[in-house]
Amino acid sequence: MSDRMKLPPERDCGFYQRRKHDKWSAVPSPEPMLEGLVADSHAHVHMLPDPAWELVRCAANGVGFICEICDPSEDSLSIPEDVHRWRAEAHDTLNELADEIDSCQLPQMRISAGVHPHNAKLYDAAVEERLLEWLSAPETLIVGEIGLDYHYDLSPRDVQREVFLRQIQLAKELDMPVALHLRGGDDPEVDDAHREAFSILEKVGFPSRGAIVHCCALPPDELLPWIEADCYVAYGGALTFKKSEEAREGARLVPENRLLLETDSPYMAPEPMRGAACTPAHVIFTAARLAEIRGIAPGQDRERFLAQLFENTLRITRP
Repeated sequence: MSDRMKLPPERDCGFYQRRKHDKWSAVPSPEPMLEGLVADSHAHVHMLPDPAWELVRCAANGVGFICEICDPSEDSLSIPEDVHRWRAEAHDTLNELADEIDSCQLPQMRISAGVHPHNAKLYDAAVEERLLEWLSAPETLIVGEIGLDYHYDLSPRDVQREVFLRQIQLAKELDMPVALHLRGGDDPEVDDAHREAFSILEKVGFPSRGAIVHCCALPPDELLPWIEADCYVAYGGALTFKKSEEAREGARLVPENRLLLETDSPYMAPEPMRGAACTPAHVIFTAARLAEIRGIAPGQDRERFLAQLFENTLRITRP
């Protein structure tokens, strides 16, 4: 993990902001969340140094669901087994810390598997075979993250389109939803990944189980077609950044029954944890910010709002 993605040295369930000279200061949690009813719909838990400990941190901070995102072209072939192992280790740790941590439940976990557009050039028959093996696991309920990335262009664009289309077809055949990674480049005329992906999905048909616009930062006018297509829209740490006002404007428009929360852990830690690795427990900061953006005050209204977002996550990840 790069220097900018460090985790604090303290091994506890709190939160810490990285300061200069590798110093850390404690950060208070946002308004207490409804216990166990905050969901992280998109996290790369396997990329964290100690996934089992992060499940304990989630349990202590009201995070009741995590969707683990993995890619058969580059990740371990044991991801489904790893999820069970992490939970078993976390369960043992919770028992050991019973005197220090109030009674709490480990988050549920599901898996999303797909070949990222960065890795489209690696897609071949062997990768597809591994992908299908992962998609057959009972814990795997989403195809993704799949899509187009014209910002880094780590795979040729024609290959990205071909692999994106193939995985949409697989999702439709398997009756599974998709998680979309869409990132454009500098020239909106030729680099608009969202517009091109939408056109592809319109042509071949959206999967009947739905589509998630992962890491959404679209302004209202660009977001509207996705809303009208009844897509789910997921917001992560970027929603809390100072420069993300257009994304916040868009977040006010998404129907409540199509809103999701995510972290994209270990990337894009929300304010005030920027500069450190993001963990799934950080989703509670984004949850609080999204509620504020939509004018939902702490208390019963916020609890109802978070419960709705939790139900949204369960709905799209049900078999």
